[in-house]
Amino acid sequence: MAICCFPSPLKPITPATPLTNLKPKRPGILRCNFSLPTITTTEPEPVFTSVSCFAPATVANLGPGFDFLGCAVDGLGDFVSLRVDPSVHPGELSISNISGPKKLSKNPLYNCAGIAAIATMKMLNIRSVGLSLSLEKGLPLGSGLGSSAASAAAAAVAVNELFGRKLEVKDLVLAGLESEAKVSGYHADNIAPAIMGGFVLIRSYDPLELMSLQFPVEKDLIFVLVSPDFEAPTKKMRAALPAEIGMPHHVWNCSQAGAFVASVLKGDLVGLGKALSSDKIVEPKRAPLIPGMEGVKKAALEAGAFGCTISGAGPTAVAVVDSEERGVEIGERMVETFWKEGNLNAVASVKRLDRAGARLVGSVPR
Repeated sequence: MAICCFPSPLKPITPATPLTNLKPKRPGILRCNFSLPTITTTEPEPVFTSVSCFAPATVANLGPGFDFLGCAVDGLGDFVSLRVDPSVHPGELSISNISGPKKLSKNPLYNCAGIAAIATMKMLNIRSVGLSLSLEKGLPLGSGLGSSAASAAAAAVAVNELFGRKLEVKDLVLAGLESEAKVSGYHADNIAPAIMGGFVLIRSYDPLELMSLQFPVEKDLIFVLVSPDFEAPTKKMRAALPAEIGMPHHVWNCSQAGAFVASVLKGDLVGLGKALSSDKIVEPKRAPLIPGMEGVKKAALEAGAFGCTISGAGPTAVAVVDSEERGVEIGERMVETFWKEGNLNAVASVKRLDRAGARLVGSVPR
């Protein structure tokens, strides 16, 4: 299935347009005209025959920062390989292979990587070459670790790298947001850190304004990620949230989010963990939907974690510590608690902050 990224007779696709409303004019070739602007006036030439890119897992919300705070986690993520393919019609994208969950579609309009790649091609005004994309999923679906964002980030960066890095970071995030909007909602707290690395604050969505928060390089920050055998689709978990909140909870969460940002910049793990654990709006609604989550958080804190909360929409629980050894011990306690209180098998991993974000990991020159 191939997708054309240049203007066509179809109406523009806006972030609110559901995938089910996208109808091809004829089988085999789907044409799209994304709402994103074309950034380059002159179509760039590919500088590589093929590229491979990696994008890391992410932890969104980070407690009180619903939809505006996120960070990247090292060692977990998705890979995208992209190549110039003469068998694909010029200006079109085809997904040739997907390794991982079998339920993922190879139709680029129904695939996170495909949507982001097309949006990036649109920005670059690519018309003269066809591209073939291969996706290697390293993250499970519905895990709360930014699975869709990792695919989108790797794809957007791959297209940009293939054509000589013509786009800025903000452009790539916007391309990734096109994908996120069609999968889980228009939120950048996964896609922004997946592309930028480190901690990211989304200051504004309209216009999009991103702030990179620098955690001191000399300080150790360890994430304990415990993923139970339970799927928590983002759309379902977002539907559980309150439509309105009271002023006291608003003030509390704002103050805790401010404390979190200050703690990141200072490298204060105690303050960071305290703020991470303090959400009074989102976590109280989502935690009861994940069997054992409330007990897992309690177990993590009792075992010595500085803080613990739900990663994104869940079901993964994330705790922060200052050493890998302690992280392993706390992870074991969290896994035990998921089984005892939630009757769920779980897997723990101990990871560091990914400061680089999505990146080129291989290329073949022309």
